[in-house]
Amino acid sequence: MTKKMKTAKRVHQYNTAFQCPICQSAMEVIDPKSFVCSKNHTFDFAKQGYINMLTHQVTSPYGKELFEARQRIITNSSLYTMLHDTIAHVINQQPCTSAASLMVADLGCGEGSHLQAILDKCMQPKVTGVGIDISKEGIIMAAKKHDTPTWLVADLAKSPLADKACSFILNILSPANYREFKRILSPGGLVIKVVPGPNYLRELREMLSQKTKHHNTETVDLFKRHFDLLEVIRVQDTRELHQTAIVDLVRMTPLTWTSNQAQIKQFYRQDAAAITIDLEILIGTNASTRNYIGGKA
Repeated sequence: MTKKMKTAKRVHQYNTAFQCPICQSAMEVIDPKSFVCSKNHTFDFAKQGYINMLTHQVTSPYGKELFEARQRIITNSSLYTMLHDTIAHVINQQPCTSAASLMVADLGCGEGSHLQAILDKCMQPKVTGVGIDISKEGIIMAAKKHDTPTWLVADLAKSPLADKACSFILNILSPANYREFKRILSPGGLVIKVVPGPNYLRELREMLSQKTKHHNTETVDLFKRHFDLLEVIRVQDTRELHQTAIVDLVRMTPLTWTSNQAQIKQFYRQDAAAITIDLEILIGTNASTRNYIGGKA
């Protein structure tokens, strides 16, 4: 079975979780080729195994080189392992109160490696994953490498997910659209947003002569204005990266886009470097009565 056919079959199974991004009507899979709404707006399944549901032309600042570097870092190093373990633990701790599938949606998923790593650790029965990003380059890369989730090129401001479709929304080091998050989150569902902690990639920031402390007070305050903040989990770890991974780290982060090239080359020349991961996981809900089980191990 081709990737295109597998995606069509999976989307058909969960088609009530989607809506047309143009008119918000219900969607239906028509043969293994097209995803069509009741008003006949049509989106085709791509041969790589994704659906392009953008309603307008966009230009993403993130290119293929950045996504390839990010995929290698997430997949081949253990830099983000503690983050994945912690988020999967949060999901696994929650009571499963429905016989229906639990949808885990990564909004702003890039090339999909974070979502796949988390799904691989999920022990909840009937979990299905959806990754959405505005970058076609990122989604193509995700679909080529990971067969299990459903991958969509789409605008977070006009999400193709239906009202109350998602049990868990992931938003990892990515911009958010809280209006849409509220709409698609199921009653008592969780929004899991990851933001940089004060020492995130501290060594790289020091090399670039940037502020070594990253403060996210405004981001946290904005999150709290939209959701009931249930818990904040801080993930801190230091891992040694070797030379090829150091190059990928520099290529995957926008921190280096406007930086001095001589400084970057000096960082490249290291045979190995200790790199700090410092992330805060904000866990919120749209229902204050939710029976939340804390995620701290």
